[in-house]
Amino acid sequence: MPEPMPREPHLSGGGRAAEDGAIAATGMGGAMDLATAEATTLEKRPGGPDGTDPSELDSSAASGGRARSLWSDAWRDLRRNPVFIISALIILFLVFISLWPGVIATQNPLKCDLAKAQEGSQPGHPFGFNGQGCDVYTRTVYGARVSVTVGVCATLGVAILGSVLGGLAGFFGGSGDAVLSRITDIFFAIPVVLGGLVLLSVVTSSTVWPVIGFMVLLGWPQISRIARGSVITTKQNDYVQAARALGASNSRMMLRHITPNAIAPVIVVATIALGTYISLEATLSYLGVGLKPPTVSWGIDISSASQYIRTAPHALLWPAGALAVTVLAFIMLGDAVRDALDPKLR
Repeated sequence: MPEPMPREPHLSGGGRAAEDGAIAATGMGGAMDLATAEATTLEKRPGGPDGTDPSELDSSAASGGRARSLWSDAWRDLRRNPVFIISALIILFLVFISLWPGVIATQNPLKCDLAKAQEGSQPGHPFGFNGQGCDVYTRTVYGARVSVTVGVCATLGVAILGSVLGGLAGFFGGSGDAVLSRITDIFFAIPVVLGGLVLLSVVTSSTVWPVIGFMVLLGWPQISRIARGSVITTKQNDYVQAARALGASNSRMMLRHITPNAIAPVIVVATIALGTYISLEATLSYLGVGLKPPTVSWGIDISSASQYIRTAPHALLWPAGALAVTVLAFIMLGDAVRDALDPKLR
């Protein structure tokens, strides 16, 4: 019969001390001392045992343990950027007076008195009167509504149309991509102001929609090219290839994996282009082919006041200054968004 295995004797406190002494005598105690010393050193590191920065731990805990993403990092950077804060406050003020201009301007922008034509500042009329005797302050406030409406609607139309066409062309490629590339080249060859003079000269409507339609027609190729390049770059990433290997459909890859990671350049370009569309509307209105009276627009006021610039410069400077500040605010906002969404600038 096999002999039973001998049991390990139970060691009391003295026996355990003797065993530790035996281990030390055989050379194992030094290794254990080194391990203990190393563990103590790790615990005393500023970043903790795993080398993690305490600020990162606090940030992760504050965000509920969620992983940080490009969008969360961008929003954190934007909140700390004074350029973004200043431009955002200006834009919020412009949106406010566009929706409720009567809060800060109680006069009627279409009510004019020729007896006060070209007069300067007066009580209740801080900006004076233009050549028709209209209150410049009231017309400057009400002119923000048209400019913001044209800029926002044109930007949304351009961004949607350009992103869809460019994204599909970049994702599927082939002959459709080649045809779209040649079409965008044709549109890029058309001067914007000259195209506006030709297309809008035959329009008799005084609403903003023909101007918005013209901007969308000539503005989508730029966004389309940006979206196409971004989609081509994104679809080569490993996570997209893995989703394709797992059998994900084209629509799922576009909506789930490609669009959220390829939309950032489109947002940046569209934000900067918004200010460009506002200045383009003012340019076309100044040339007489954009918006037409009785619509209240900064471009119309600048055009009518240009002939009185020597006798009544205030009628030109105030709407021109409002236009310049508005365009500058949107350009500054676009630059801040670009810096926040571009990982290469971190």
